[in-house]
Amino acid sequence: MNFEGLDPGLAEYAPAMHSALDPVLDAHLNPSLLQNVELDPEGVALEALPVQESVHIMEGVYSELHSVVAEVGVPVSVSHFDLHEEMLWVGSHGGHATSFFGPALERYSSFQVNGSDDIRQIQSLENGILFLTKNNLKYMARGGLIIFDYLLDENEDMHSLLLTDSSTLLVGGLQNHILEIDLNTVQETQKYAVETPGVTIMRQTNRFFFCGHTSGKVSLRDLRTFKVEHEFDAFSGSLSDFDVHGNLLAACGFSSRLTGLACDRFLKVYDLRMMRAITPLQVHVDPAFLRFIPTYTSRLAIISQSGQCQFCEPTGLANPADIFHVNPVGPLLMTFDVSASKQALAFGDSEGCVHLWTDSPEPSFNPYSRETEFALPCLVDSLPPLDWSQDLLPLSLIPVPLTTDTLLSDWPAANSAPAPRRAPPVDAEILRTMKKVGFIGYAPNPRTKLRNQIPYRLKESDSEFDSFSQVTESPVGREEEPHLHMVSKKYRKVTIKYSKLGLEDFDFKHYNKTLFAGLEPHIPNAYCNCMIQVLYFLEPVRCLIQNHLCQKEFCLACELGFLFHMLDLSRGDPCQGSNFLRAFRTIPEASALGLILADSDEASGKGNLARLIQRWNRFILTQLHQDMQELEVPQAYRGAGGSSFCSSGDSVIGQLFSCEMENCSLCRCGSETVRASSTLLFTLSYPDDKIGKNYDFAQVLKRSICLDQNTQAWCDNCEKYQPTIQTRNIRHLPDILVINCEVNSSKEADFWRMQAEVAFKIAVKKHGGEISKNKEFALADWKELGSPEGVLVCPSIEELKNVWLPFSIRMKMTKNKGLDVCNWTDGDEMQWGPARAEEEHGVYVYDLMATVVHILDSRTGGSLVAHIKVGETYHQRKEGVTHQQWYLFNDFLIEPIDKHEAVQFDMNWKVPAILYYVKRNLNSRYNLNIKNPIEASVLLAEASLARKQRKTHTTFIPLMLNEMPQIGDLVGLDAEFVTLNEEEAELRSDGTKSTIKPSQMSVARITCVRGQGPNEGIPFIDDYISTQEQVVDYLTQYSGIKPGDLDAKISSKHLTTLKSTYLKLRFLIDIGVKFVGHGLQKDFRVINLMVWQGSFKSLLVPKDQVLDTVYLFHMPRKRMISLRFLAWYFLDAAVFSSVLAL
Repeated sequence: MNFEGLDPGLAEYAPAMHSALDPVLDAHLNPSLLQNVELDPEGVALEALPVQESVHIMEGVYSELHSVVAEVGVPVSVSHFDLHEEMLWVGSHGGHATSFFGPALERYSSFQVNGSDDIRQIQSLENGILFLTKNNLKYMARGGLIIFDYLLDENEDMHSLLLTDSSTLLVGGLQNHILEIDLNTVQETQKYAVETPGVTIMRQTNRFFFCGHTSGKVSLRDLRTFKVEHEFDAFSGSLSDFDVHGNLLAACGFSSRLTGLACDRFLKVYDLRMMRAITPLQVHVDPAFLRFIPTYTSRLAIISQSGQCQFCEPTGLANPADIFHVNPVGPLLMTFDVSASKQALAFGDSEGCVHLWTDSPEPSFNPYSRETEFALPCLVDSLPPLDWSQDLLPLSLIPVPLTTDTLLSDWPAANSAPAPRRAPPVDAEILRTMKKVGFIGYAPNPRTKLRNQIPYRLKESDSEFDSFSQVTESPVGREEEPHLHMVSKKYRKVTIKYSKLGLEDFDFKHYNKTLFAGLEPHIPNAYCNCMIQVLYFLEPVRCLIQNHLCQKEFCLACELGFLFHMLDLSRGDPCQGSNFLRAFRTIPEASALGLILADSDEASGKGNLARLIQRWNRFILTQLHQDMQELEVPQAYRGAGGSSFCSSGDSVIGQLFSCEMENCSLCRCGSETVRASSTLLFTLSYPDDKIGKNYDFAQVLKRSICLDQNTQAWCDNCEKYQPTIQTRNIRHLPDILVINCEVNSSKEADFWRMQAEVAFKIAVKKHGGEISKNKEFALADWKELGSPEGVLVCPSIEELKNVWLPFSIRMKMTKNKGLDVCNWTDGDEMQWGPARAEEEHGVYVYDLMATVVHILDSRTGGSLVAHIKVGETYHQRKEGVTHQQWYLFNDFLIEPIDKHEAVQFDMNWKVPAILYYVKRNLNSRYNLNIKNPIEASVLLAEASLARKQRKTHTTFIPLMLNEMPQIGDLVGLDAEFVTLNEEEAELRSDGTKSTIKPSQMSVARITCVRGQGPNEGIPFIDDYISTQEQVVDYLTQYSGIKPGDLDAKISSKHLTTLKSTYLKLRFLIDIGVKFVGHGLQKDFRVINLMVWQGSFKSLLVPKDQVLDTVYLFHMPRKRMISLRFLAWYFLDAAVFSSVLAL
C-alpha cells in the first residue's frame, strides 16, 4: 500500500501515537491492559475478551466478534489470514510478528522479525510464513524458527510481494524493477524492468499480473514475459488500494487538488473484457482499502481510515444504510484483510489493536484448514512423597520382588569391590555415517537399539579387526540368514566431503600417497572409473589413444586421450573425466545398452554394478575399435604419422584385443558350415556338475573359449531349423586377453567359493609344514633369501585363502586347430626357464595385469574397484624407479597391495567381474612414442553450427597465420557456465548445511582476447558451446546465456562443439602462452583442464602461465576480491549491471 497519501502523522513515529516506544502508555489505554483487566468504561475491551452478551451476531451480517492487542501502542502495519491453518497473522511497525489462533484470537506465537524496519507484507506458505520488510525477505516457521533470511540490496525499498506459484515469488517496491526469487534455491532468478517505478500492490489472475503504482496507474502484465499488455491511469495523485474479481477491477486512491492530495470518493471500475473504464462508483466514506467479498454477489467492502466500512455492488449505487463503524482504539485504521472463506474481516489500528468482524458466531478462516500443532505441556510422572522421618511408614510402599536368595548388600567386601564398567563400543554404522564438525560427530540414528537404552555385554566379543577400519557387511542375494562379514576400509565406497570452500580444503593426499592420479566419483556415471584406470595402465592402449584425433564431435577415443593426458601430467592428485563421460552419455548405443544410469539409480544403488561394468567393458572396446578405423581425417586432426598404430586393415584395438575364430555348425544331416568371426573379449562359462569336482581356472577358460554347444540353427541343406552342434576353434590369439567373469547369481559365486576351498587344501598339502601363519621370517630365512642360490618359498595361510585365479596362464595352438590352456606358476618358470614359452611356435604365456571386482554393500549399493599391476614404464615416469607393483584403485583412493590380494575373492563381499591378461613382453611389439596431434590450424576460422548465425553477429576476429601466438604471449580468458544438475545438500542437526553432491556445471561460452599486436584487446575466440543435455539453470544474471543460445536450430551466436574449443585451448597451453583472467581455477576445472595439487590447483597450464587477478590482488588471511570491485576500482566500470551489458 502507498502511505504517501495517508495521514502525514503516520510517516514517522510520533511519540503521542507510538507511546509503546516510551515507558508510559497512551491515555486511551488502561495501564493494566496487559494483565487481562478490562479497560475503563470509556475504552474498548481488548486482549481476546469476548463480545458482550448483549451483542448478537446475525448470520450474513458482519459484526465485531473479538478485539485483541498485538503490541501495545505500536501501529499494526499488516494483517494476513493464514491460508493453511486457522490463524491470523499481524505485523507491526516495530518489526514484530504475532499470530492468533481461531476466532477467539488466542495468542499462538510472537517473535521479532526485524529490529528496525516495519513489516510490509505477510504471505503464508505450507511450511512457514514469508515476511517482507524494507530490504529483507525472511521465511520463518509458524513457531518463530528461521528457515531462510534473504537480504536484498540496501538501496531497495520493497512494499509488495506476490506468490506466483509454490516456489516463485515476485517482490516489488519504489525502485524501477521487480525481482523474481526462487524459494527452493533462495536465489534471485530474474529482474524485470518496470517503466513506471513504485509498485506497491500486486495481484494475479489467470490472465494477467496486476501492478499498482504510486503514480496512480494500474498496469496489466503478461504472465510469462512480464511485459505490459494494458495500463489504466486510475488516479491523478496516488493509488491507495485495488482488487480484481472476475472481469472487474476496482481501485481507490487520491486525486491532485490545489491544496495537495485529496481522497477521491469515486471508485474507478474497469471491465477487463473490453479493457475500458465503466461508470465510477460514488461512495459515502473516504476509501483507503477495498476488497471484493464474493459470497452471493460480487460485493465490495470499502474501508476508510477513520473506521467506516461500506458494502456495495461495483455496478450499482452505494447505499448509506450499508455503512457500519469499526471502533478502533487508535485514531486510524492501518490495515485490512479478508479471510479465504469470506466469513471474517480483520482490522488493525494505529494503537496496536486487532479487531475481528465475522458474519457468524463460529466462523472459519479457510474452507479446509489443517490441524494446528500446539506445544505439548510438560507431563512429569510423580510418585507420592515418602517421609522417612515417620517410624510407622510401611516399607511395603516400595515394590520389591520376593526372593529367598542372598541380597547384594549381604556379600562380603572382597566380592563387592567396585570396578568400573567399560562403555560399549559405538555402533559401526554410526561410525561409518558420522560427519565431524570440529571435534563433534553427527550421525543419523541407525535404529538398531531401543530409544534411550544402551545394552551392556558381560562377555568381551572377539575382534580381530579394527572397528575404525572395518565395517560389518552382509551378503547380497542370499535367502538364508545373513551373516556379518568384515569389509576392509580401503575397499569401501569413498566420498568427497564438501565444505564452504568446495574441494579446496579436502585432503586427497590422505587417500593417495602415490604419484598416480585417481578419478573423482561425484560425476554422473563415474562407476566406470576403475575401467578407465585399467585401460590407462595398458601401455600400448595409452599411447595409441593419445595419438588419436579425429573430427567426430563425440569421439570416445579422443576424449579418452585427453583424459589420459591429464593422468600423465598429474602428480598424485585426482582428475575428473567430465568431458569423457559427457561424450559417453551422448552415444545412442550406450543408452540402448542401459549403461546410462539416472542420478536416482546411481545414488540408491539400484543398478547391478557387476553386470553394468561388464557390459561397459564390451561397449568401450567395441567403440574404440570403431573409432580407430576412421582414418580419413583432415591433416589438422590427424594422429602422428609413421607410427605402427596406423594400419590400413584392422584397427590397432583389433590387433590388441581381437581373437580370430572359426565357428563350425554341424547339422545331423552331415552338412557343416564354417564361418570366420572375431571377438574382443570372452565370457566365462561354468560347468553344470554339482559334485564338487576340482577345476583349474585354465580348464574353465578353455571351455569358455572353445565353446561346444547344441542349439537350433538354420541348415541350408535341410532348408529348415535343425538341431546342430556348434563348435568354436581359435585361429589367432589376442595380445590382451579380456575375460568377463559373469558371477551374477549365487550359483556362480558358490562355484568360485568351492574351487577356492579345494585349491586351498591342495596348496596346504603341497607345501606341507612350510606354510606360516604370517609374513614374519626368521633371521636364518632372511640370510638364505639374501644368498644368490637361496630361494625362500614360504607362503602364509592368509595368502592361500580364497585364491583360485592364477597369476599366469600358458596357451598353445595345436596343429589340428586345437587349444591347450594350463596354469603357469613360478615353479614352471624355474623348471622350463623364462624363455621356454616363446621357443615353440604358437605357445604364449599371459600374465594377470588387472582384476575389477564388485564390492557388495547393501546400504550403498556397492562399488567397483580395480587391482592393477603397474608396469616399469609408469614407475619410471612418475617416480624415477624401475619396478612393478600391484595397486588398489578405488576412485581417488590408491594404495599399494600385495599381489596375492589381487586374486583373493571372498565371495561374501568381494566378487570378481573382469580379468585382464597380457602377453609377456607386450610393450616390445609396439611403438610407444607419443606425438601431440594438435596443430595450429585448430585456431583458424571455422563455420558455426548455428543455422541463423549471421556475419553481422560475429563478436570476434579469428587469428591469421601471421598472428599465431608464441611462447609468453598474453591471452585474456573468460568462461561462462550453465548448470546441468542442482546441488544436493542436507541440513545437519547443528543447523549447518552439508553438501552431499555439488552442482554439475558445463561450459557454455569461452572467450579469448589478444594481449598484444595491432589488434590488442580484440577477441579471437568467442565460442558458444553447443549442448545436447538438459540445462537446469542458465545463470543468465551472471553469464548472459539465455535459453536458445546453445541450440543450433535457433541460436544466433557463433556456436561450436566443446571438443573444438578444447583443442584450441590445449594448443594455446602447449605452445606456452600466458593466460590472464579472474577465477581461472574454476574456469579450467569446468573445462576439464585441471587437476588438484596442494594449495595451488595445478592446471594442465603450468603455474607460470597463469596470471589470475584473484590471487594477484589477494592479501593473506583476507577474503578474495570480486571482479566487480576490481573493475570499479581500477577501470571505473560496472560489470554484471544488467544482462544486456553482457
